[in-house]
Amino acid sequence: MSFVLAAASLPKAPALTSGMYICFLELITKGSHLSSHVTTLWHKTGIIKKEPCSMKSWPQNLKLHCKVKDFGPRCEERKRKYVMNAASEKSNEYEIQDQDKKNSLGSLLNALHVFFKFIRPIATLSLLLGASLTTLTAVEKFSDLSPAYFTGLLQVLVVASCMQIFMAGLNQLYDVEIDKINKPYLPLISGELSFKNGVIIVASSFIVGHLFPLIIGSWPLFWSFVFSSSLAIAYCADLPLLRWKRYSALTALNYVTDLAGVKPLGFFLHMQTYVFKRPVTFSRPLLFCMAMSSVFAIIIAIFKDIPDMEGDEKFGIKSLSSHLGQKRVFWICVSLLQTAYGGAIFMGALSPFIWVKIVMGLGHGILASLVWHYAKSVDLKSNPAIQSFYVFIWKLFTIEYFLIPLFR
Repeated sequence: MSFVLAAASLPKAPALTSGMYICFLELITKGSHLSSHVTTLWHKTGIIKKEPCSMKSWPQNLKLHCKVKDFGPRCEERKRKYVMNAASEKSNEYEIQDQDKKNSLGSLLNALHVFFKFIRPIATLSLLLGASLTTLTAVEKFSDLSPAYFTGLLQVLVVASCMQIFMAGLNQLYDVEIDKINKPYLPLISGELSFKNGVIIVASSFIVGHLFPLIIGSWPLFWSFVFSSSLAIAYCADLPLLRWKRYSALTALNYVTDLAGVKPLGFFLHMQTYVFKRPVTFSRPLLFCMAMSSVFAIIIAIFKDIPDMEGDEKFGIKSLSSHLGQKRVFWICVSLLQTAYGGAIFMGALSPFIWVKIVMGLGHGILASLVWHYAKSVDLKSNPAIQSFYVFIWKLFTIEYFLIPLFR
């Protein structure tokens, strides 16, 4: 019902049309007409000189007495001409076929490129990798890495993909006017993707995301998609009591609930209860995952609005950046990152395993140093520089997913 309300408020767009053509040539000849035509032609050109012809004992014997001129070099020249013409026609036909194949391949690659831009590639890759590594928090022993685990992992990736496509696509469909100012490079704004096709992509991901878990019988995946898609609608949809993105606190709450609660819990419980058939328990790696994801969710929710202040202010979105300014919000995010890494080092030090102490301490220490070094060099007056640091935060989030399963 929530999706229906969301879709009802979207504007319409004209449909795309396409066409194709087929060309063919057919030649039908009959023996009598062909021989008559050839004979007449050769007579006119002087190649054949008519002589008396006689037929004897028809149909047992048929003789045609003709005197044919010596063709000589002229004949060879004609043969070569005809052979060259035939070869040229076949060559052109093959070239056209090759060109059609190249055009079809080029169109397919371009469509995939546009689709990839539409689903926000950096965030998509980070979340899919995160979903994969989050499933490792349910692994208790090496024998758990069985074919059943990898089947369960593929199931998680299908649902996680639908989550990201729905969230990213729905946000762009509702933010067309804002993105004309903030992100003119997005495919809906640049014209690479029509609004109608965008709606089709989003609706398809919504349907598949609900049906797939029901088909395989995984309730954790089903409810995780229900809650995740509901949060996406609450965040994006311009409906009464919704469009939480207009308020910083609700934006942060939305991100924390989704990235640090719904997704990791859903993926973990799918592996724990559906794949491994174990009772519900919350492991130390899962709790560590949820804690670190909460901090990154808050940072991403706050930081993403820094380069978008112009469009947000014009359309009444009250981001933290518009209240405190870009510089203060930037350093708040950097401080939160450093605090998170300090907490991770402390939690690693409490582990009973020496190798966990080393990995957590060394890994997060290096990341904290990189953040501090990069932050000092960012030009806060340059939106591209700020956007680059935002992408850097997503990369740090991805790296953190590699460290999370190692925490024991």
